Amino acid sequence: MAYAEIKITTTQNKKIKPDENKLSFGKYFTDHMFVMDYDEGLGWHDPVILPYEPFAIDPAAMVFHYGQAVFEGMKAYRTVDGKISLFRPEANFKRLNDSNDRMCIPAIDEEFAIHALKELIKVDEDWIPTAPNTSLYIRPFIIATEAAVGVHPSKSYKFFIILSPVGPYYPSGLAPVDILIEDDYVRAVRGGIGFAKAAANYAISLKGQQKAIQRGYAQVLWLDGIERKYVEEVGTSNVFFVLGDELVTPELNGSILPGITRNSVMTIAKSWNLKVVERKVSVDELFAAAKDGTLKEAFGAGTAAVISPVANFIMGDEKVQVADGKIGALAQKLYDNLTGIQFGRVEDPFNWIQEVK
Repeated sequence: MAYAEIKITTTQNKKIKPDENKLSFGKYFTDHMFVMDYDEGLGWHDPVILPYEPFAIDPAAMVFHYGQAVFEGMKAYRTVDGKISLFRPEANFKRLNDSNDRMCIPAIDEEFAIHALKELIKVDEDWIPTAPNTSLYIRPFIIATEAAVGVHPSKSYKFFIILSPVGPYYPSGLAPVDILIEDDYVRAVRGGIGFAKAAANYAISLKGQQKAIQRGYAQVLWLDGIERKYVEEVGTSNVFFVLGDELVTPELNGSILPGITRNSVMTIAKSWNLKVVERKVSVDELFAAAKDGTLKEAFGAGTAAVISPVANFIMGDEKVQVADGKIGALAQKLYDNLTGIQFGRVEDPFNWIQEVK
């Protein structure tokens, strides 16, 4: 299809790149960014790639006052044969539009968004790291920019894409982590915005995350907001359990983010003829299974960490260990297969990879 012309202005002052063997997550940003504006009556217009820099915005911009902001997260990879690949970008931009719809933000053209992303990556391709377990993290986001105080959807927006070379999300890499089950605060309820990748979802999760970190744990596992007894998702990922001979994950119910990695894990597991079940999982069931040995593995699945094994679950004064507290065979196999597809080390039977160049 024909795409709107993207005006490209390159920087004359390139940044010094960080040591790719010492990359943390989300601390460094590339030389350029993509920006596109929306105005009521005009639609999305004036797409540009320009130097990464601060931008001016009115103090009355509605994003500051009413929280109209959504984002996505994906990665670009330098493959073993030197190519640049994206993993399921069409799924991310479709989910961005699902979030847009819930937050009353105008839809973007998903195909054009992928085209714009690829053009941006071509401009900054020398920022893609090649050290083991590194990639280029991609953050598309949309904010409301109309200068107005009054509760209504904004009439203007900005769509950005920024890029960040990253190492592992957790400094410990694939080492199993301890997870605090949050029993005081609620992240989301059905009918709310839990299924959307809206900034507000992450703001509301900070209190529980802070509590977990203060107690020495890596992440929070959120419970359902109604009965407060069914596990839903971890702060940065969906959660999976190997219970007996089944791979179980909480069912999507409107308050859980429909993760791209979640879907990918389920698709791969089914292709291996594993029994994959989406259903409610209560804390009582989880703890009982940990104690009687039927909980064989637990892990998170998300773009940032890919697969994150769980060693222990903690709720209140009770702590249960998952199996022997080490990474399980399935979690390791899924990690190897997913990252193998992403980096071109193994075959992609699902046609998930899109080449940038």
